[in-house]
Amino acid sequence: MPWKINSFLKSLISVSDATTAVYKRDVNAFMKWSLENELHRPKDITRRHLRYYLAWLQENSYARRTIARKASALRRYFQWAQRTGVISTDPSIEIQATLGDGRLPRVLKKQEIKVLLDTPRASIVDETGPRRLRDDAVLELLYGSGLRVSELCSLTIKSFDFQRKLVRVLGKGNKERLVPLSQKSVRAIKAWLSEGRIELSQESKSNSSLFVNLRGNSLTPRDVRRIIDRRASAPTNPHAFRHTYATHLLDGGADLREVQELLGHADLSSTQIYTHVSKERLKKVHKETHPRA
Repeated sequence: MPWKINSFLKSLISVSDATTAVYKRDVNAFMKWSLENELHRPKDITRRHLRYYLAWLQENSYARRTIARKASALRRYFQWAQRTGVISTDPSIEIQATLGDGRLPRVLKKQEIKVLLDTPRASIVDETGPRRLRDDAVLELLYGSGLRVSELCSLTIKSFDFQRKLVRVLGKGNKERLVPLSQKSVRAIKAWLSEGRIELSQESKSNSSLFVNLRGNSLTPRDVRRIIDRRASAPTNPHAFRHTYATHLLDGGADLREVQELLGHADLSSTQIYTHVSKERLKKVHKETHPRA
């Protein structure tokens, strides 16, 4: 087959199975469109054809974020095709698609963080026991280390080096990275381990997961969303903690490459969105506080 899509997919060793499935779907969709337009081989594709395709997606009411994702998949495919000799010239060079709908990632406000981490609502402030200890540790870790919810749920007791204040995280594409722990995270996790986890995990003593639910089973992303729903003063989600973590690091002067490493981003472009968030926050502060803004 001239497109060699299966060979392309096998080359994606640094991405998750879910991401590979998305690449497969997006490249197959473009191949189908190409065949319908009498373009039978990758070397038949020019930059103009790619632009026609992206315009066709827009005309057919695809979301801008979806179009941006498809454009990214095609760039990666044609880069591989040129590298492996399937084509001689990469037609995807300089092909761009606007990412998303122009909205910047949501960053938690100071009051929201205060309610989530420091002074919970009245219905929770007097709560004691393992559930409170677990929820405190989950939220401190999400904000203090910027973990993806899937990464948090996959942590085990052995993931931590409390002496060096580090946690070993298994990220996308099964890539491991070491992420620093905040002092409050260390205290919250130790309290959960010594006073809370043992009570909730009695029914499943063989479970090595750091966090368990009220039935003693490993915590799931859905469980984490329920924890946040109980504690938040406004609708939010686990990824907002990660956005906030990254933005606050940049606000504090962290280097973009360092933030990329902490977040586990394979591509710096994924991290660069937070520079825009940080700049927008600074502009807002300037406008609201400077007398001549």
